[in-house]
Amino acid sequence: MTTPLTTSPAPLLIELFTEELPPKALKTLGRVFADTITRSLQSAGLVAADATMTPFASPRRLAVHIDAVASQAPDRQQREKLVPVAIGLNHEGQAQPPLIKKLAGLGLTLGQNLAPADLIREMDGKAEALFVEVRVVGAQIVAAAQAALDQAIAALPIPKVMRYQWPTSETNPDLHEVKFVRPAHRLLALHGAAVLPLEALGLRADRLTEGHRFLSRGVLSIPHANDYAEKLAQDGFVIAGFESRRQKMVSLLQSAAEADRVVMPESLIDEVTSLVEWPVVLKGQFDGGFLKVPQECLILTMQQNQKYFALTDAQDRLVNRFLLVSNLASKDPAVVVQGNERVLRARLSDAQFFFEQDQKKPLATRVSTLAQVVYHNKIGSQAERIARLTQLASRWAGWVGADPTQAARAAELAKADLATDMVGEFPELQGIAGQYYARLDREDEAVCLAIEGHYHPRFAGDSLPGNPVALAVALADKLETLVGIWGIGLLPSGDKDPFALRRAALGVLRILIEARVPAPLHQLLEETKQCFAGISAVAPNLADVQAFIADRLRGYLKDKGHSPEAIEGVLAQCPNRYDQLLDRLQAVDRFMASPQAPALCAAHKRIGNILKKTEWADRSGLAPLDAARLAESAEKALAQALATLGPEAQARAEKGQYVEAMQGLAALKEPVDAFFDQVMVNAEDPALRENRLRLLHNLFGTMNLVADLSRLAKA
Repeated sequence: MTTPLTTSPAPLLIELFTEELPPKALKTLGRVFADTITRSLQSAGLVAADATMTPFASPRRLAVHIDAVASQAPDRQQREKLVPVAIGLNHEGQAQPPLIKKLAGLGLTLGQNLAPADLIREMDGKAEALFVEVRVVGAQIVAAAQAALDQAIAALPIPKVMRYQWPTSETNPDLHEVKFVRPAHRLLALHGAAVLPLEALGLRADRLTEGHRFLSRGVLSIPHANDYAEKLAQDGFVIAGFESRRQKMVSLLQSAAEADRVVMPESLIDEVTSLVEWPVVLKGQFDGGFLKVPQECLILTMQQNQKYFALTDAQDRLVNRFLLVSNLASKDPAVVVQGNERVLRARLSDAQFFFEQDQKKPLATRVSTLAQVVYHNKIGSQAERIARLTQLASRWAGWVGADPTQAARAAELAKADLATDMVGEFPELQGIAGQYYARLDREDEAVCLAIEGHYHPRFAGDSLPGNPVALAVALADKLETLVGIWGIGLLPSGDKDPFALRRAALGVLRILIEARVPAPLHQLLEETKQCFAGISAVAPNLADVQAFIADRLRGYLKDKGHSPEAIEGVLAQCPNRYDQLLDRLQAVDRFMASPQAPALCAAHKRIGNILKKTEWADRSGLAPLDAARLAESAEKALAQALATLGPEAQARAEKGQYVEAMQGLAALKEPVDAFFDQVMVNAEDPALRENRLRLLHNLFGTMNLVADLSRLAKA
């Protein structure tokens, strides 16, 4: 018996049941499917803005549940633009063909179901236009849900489309081609207890779905939309919600780890969550002899090849146990564990072999082989790049407090592990493998740490290089990439950044700012460019490179909570010494919290406007002031205050005491206010006018010691 559609709001459930979906895309597919359907129904007026939506995504299904969806949206009035008045009406006010045709398209006829007085005249831009209020019938659940489902399927970010044959209908066995991410087998659509007659991908909706491929009791019938998740869990052995399944799996892993810590990168957790419908955690172990291999390699082998979870002890050292997540509650889990241990043993043996083979040649001997490895065909080989890094790192060692000889050695060995078997098998171990091999070769420990550390920061929030030698090599590595790749025209575009120039720029900024490196950026860029002097293909515009870095800098500082006005004010006065930025911004923030700040910023902007109209705008340094020409008491008071406060503020700014320097400016408020109230700057006497401009010029420079105050003034 078919349950009739309800006229009251009811929960809605829509599910697509498919073959196994691509695991790395499942989380995104589930979110887009649910979000698109919900937004579509909200725009149709069937779902309240505060309705609760629950997405579902498991290896074989995409679904969404919305707690209250109306069967029909209320009718509404909508204003429709018709035509410009000049086109729609003649001089006598009679309707012309363009207006009549437009009204006919809306089902309206003047004199029949629309009175001339119902036409509304309103300005539309620069011309007057005709509008009309029309009644729009509210959307109905079946049509709106069908449109929402169609939109959701079209919006899915499908990595690769599959083509397959499917019967045209239940009564027509002829096959037709369907395109989707994976073959779809069922469509479930319920509004409350009633089935919505939706269609998609050659399927017609019903109330049936399927549970776990092996544990389920067969086809499941869902009585009501609210029964979906519970029914699947109890009878189908499927935890349909991605987040629910993820939380359950993480909890099981942590419990199984006992006193150890589970190594759980987010990407691995999400991928395994996408592979299982009913997570069961099993414990395995491997031969402790493999622990002689670098633990990063063993962990990577477990994660990438087998999707296992490694375990570490309280000292963060790998132990010879691991956890695996099975999609099956086996009657004999020991057999499952033994099979996985056997497979892992083979994988770890490969890693051990690579590690032992690599040790037969010292790391330094591999540098020469990089002459045959192309870095970029317009720039040269990796060996040529290493020569540039060595030159830059040793030159810049003094900026970061590193030993130039150690910096040069670290730069020489930094890319040597690219020629090892270990990195050839696991590219993610670049730097890590080199650090281990350098240590085995008895290289200086600072050099060993720099081989791995120079890749930092590798992503947002990552740590900086851990020692001065690593800082020097990291600066060289990132700026060489920026200048070289920019120089051959391979600029980032949109979301495409194949050489990670944005990441390199942010890495440079974080090193200069957070490690307090006093090197001027323009000097570093110029010295990097000089390293490419013999390569004609590399012709970077350093001003463009610095502007690119400055754009990243604004985002970085904004993320730290600084206002755009404060950022621009400081950058105007400190364009190259990024180690000073945070101190200057802190000083600006404290100054702007003072009661004197708004008036001083406004006065500074006014001074700047006055100077722009004179030759004083282009002068630099303090101008000599003629004290004998100070005529008014207000200008004498300002000159005296400036003579007292200016040198003191200058000295503090030179010592990096920016907070104290700006706090001293607060005392200028009263004399500045009095000056503008009582003194005419553009006096008729040229000598008097010149002297007052000198006074304002000196005041302007003193107020700009830390930041350009005019950029802090409210418009």
